Amino acid sequence: KVTIKGIERELICPACKELFTHPLILPCQHNVCHKCVKEILFAFEDSFADGGSESSNPSSPRIKISSSSMDRIDRISRSGTKRNSLTPRSSLFPCPGCQRDIDLGERGINGLFRNFTLETIVERYRQAARAAIAIMCDFCKPPPQESTKSCMDCSASYCNECFKIHHPWGTVKAQHEYVGPTTNFRPKILMCPEHEMERVNMYCEICRRPVCHLCKLGGCHANHRVTTMSTAYKTLKEKLSKDIEYLISKESQVKAHITQLDLLLKETECNSERAKEEASHSFDKLSHVLEEKKSAALRAIEASKNLRLEKLQMQAEEYQGLLENNGLVGYAQEVLKETDPSCFVQTAKQLHVRIQKATESLKSFRPAAETTFEDFVVDIAKQEEILGDLSFHSNGLEIPEINEEQSRMYNKALISWECPGKTDSADTYVLEYHKLNRGEESVTWQEIEVCSKSKVISDLDDDSSYAFRVRGYKGSICSPWSREVILRTPPAPVFSFLFDDKCGYNSEHLLLNPRRTSVESRAGFPLLLGSERMQVGCYTTLDYIIGDTGIAKGKHFWAFQVEAYSYLVKVGVVSSNKIQKLFHNTHDVTSPRYEQDSGHDSGSEDAFFDSSQPFTLVTLGMKKFFIPTTPAAPKDPASRILPLPSCLGICLDCDKGKVGFYDAGRMKCLYECEVDCSGIMYPAFALMGGAAVHLEEAVTAKYEEYHDDI
Repeated sequence: KVTIKGIERELICPACKELFTHPLILPCQHNVCHKCVKEILFAFEDSFADGGSESSNPSSPRIKISSSSMDRIDRISRSGTKRNSLTPRSSLFPCPGCQRDIDLGERGINGLFRNFTLETIVERYRQAARAAIAIMCDFCKPPPQESTKSCMDCSASYCNECFKIHHPWGTVKAQHEYVGPTTNFRPKILMCPEHEMERVNMYCEICRRPVCHLCKLGGCHANHRVTTMSTAYKTLKEKLSKDIEYLISKESQVKAHITQLDLLLKETECNSERAKEEASHSFDKLSHVLEEKKSAALRAIEASKNLRLEKLQMQAEEYQGLLENNGLVGYAQEVLKETDPSCFVQTAKQLHVRIQKATESLKSFRPAAETTFEDFVVDIAKQEEILGDLSFHSNGLEIPEINEEQSRMYNKALISWECPGKTDSADTYVLEYHKLNRGEESVTWQEIEVCSKSKVISDLDDDSSYAFRVRGYKGSICSPWSREVILRTPPAPVFSFLFDDKCGYNSEHLLLNPRRTSVESRAGFPLLLGSERMQVGCYTTLDYIIGDTGIAKGKHFWAFQVEAYSYLVKVGVVSSNKIQKLFHNTHDVTSPRYEQDSGHDSGSEDAFFDSSQPFTLVTLGMKKFFIPTTPAAPKDPASRILPLPSCLGICLDCDKGKVGFYDAGRMKCLYECEVDCSGIMYPAFALMGGAAVHLEEAVTAKYEEYHDDI
């Protein structure tokens, strides 16, 4: 017979660490109290609304969220919406049993089953624990009498008199089912949480949960493999019975394992004490070294102080002797009283030398010793940093490496890392970063604890370089720091826009994706038919497209990628008062060979440059970046051709009237020129032949989750 008190461990909620109260079955098959599920989701939504504050939900003292779960809390709270009712709206739930993010579906908590079997077992445990504690009648006038039975239909307990009053003979209530006194009331029929009027009569083998016939006909289980409830009951009961019989038959083996675990517990205690002693001894050695260094430094300072005091004291005594009727001057005054020339000369010669030295020292007074002790300042910056990194290093924990290809610096910084051995040996990671400042001696690292292998960092300064490093932790053991990676932020805040599909957009020649973040030129039959009439040169047209948002003031930056196969692409900015002229001239016959800023060799060293052009564009194509022909540009055409970066950026400063073109991967300026910003400025692009441009995607929390999945 099973002892109820022996299974207490199975009746504890993993969230509140108390006996289950109305437990719900999660899709991962773990059980959590109904109240705990709501409190956890509310805590996440409140942390989302309060910016992730630790004290965002003071009304929920039962749930204690560990610091290692804060990164998961941020991700889950971002996936939910703000609460506007008594029911949480988050679709993801972090199961405290398996530590995984579980999708609760569209109905959320309302789509979960109550575990009535577990409730019954918990109630039996409570009754065994309180033994003689009686369940009182719910309807007696004070003082209430001890109940003698409980009605399962009314979900209430009654004494004999109250039961007769509320269940009179000859009424429907007289047919109610009653049992002995209990606080565990369960429905007679288990109803479907998605279709509340339907009882569950089938079992979904894919989702491992009971379903009704409507769930199978047109619900989310339509294409799932299901079986009848009786078949599932019989099958699961047989499997569970066999597994239980197997475990009971291995009782001697289980006891042997328990004995072995007891020995391991004692061995762990002994080893931990030994490790404490070794750690204490190591720190004592460090303390001893520091004490010796401290004593030596203090002795050196004391010796220098005594020597300096002695020199200054002697100098003070010498100057004291220069006073009238005192010391050297007083002695000289006495010598002057000598009337015998021979005796006077014999004494005065040496005295005169001393008087001359005293006179010279008065003219150039200099203390005999320095009063400052700048040479005795102890520089502990490096040692302090080393001691700050002091921890338990393990050869088995791999050093993570920051993946520079997957890491990005745009509107925010996305830092991704991986372990060389492809094994997830670390439980958590610590990411540190700091801004690189010239001439700064001491460096203050900012630290973030991360449970995944990527992290999005915001609130970084523009036009600045940052160093990043990461280390892994498994318990108290940590790996050494990874190699530092330096990334540079954009020169200005990131400007967000989409391609405009209305103003001048030529749908016959250009193809936009549904999100309007990519544009591709169609070099098809219209281009071939147009070329049929041309006899000389390669003449064709440019198809222009602009951004849907303009810039009136300030400094802004945006980035994009040009496909390597692109033949000719122009990128830059255009003023609002020149847009009509720009699109009006798109059908003019032009040649890239003779266009002034096309980047192609015009065949003349004295190419004409007009600084009053209606827009500022640079030419890209054939995997090259062409610096426009300007008076300040190099005369050699080859020196104006650069390799095309994988990602390009444009920085527009309306206040200074300048536009710069950047290698967005390194945030290095390739070319900068002046531009007339009198009107509203728009990002402009032009494509010819086969070409494609993709706007750089902003770094968001979803981008971080996507990389975590990878």
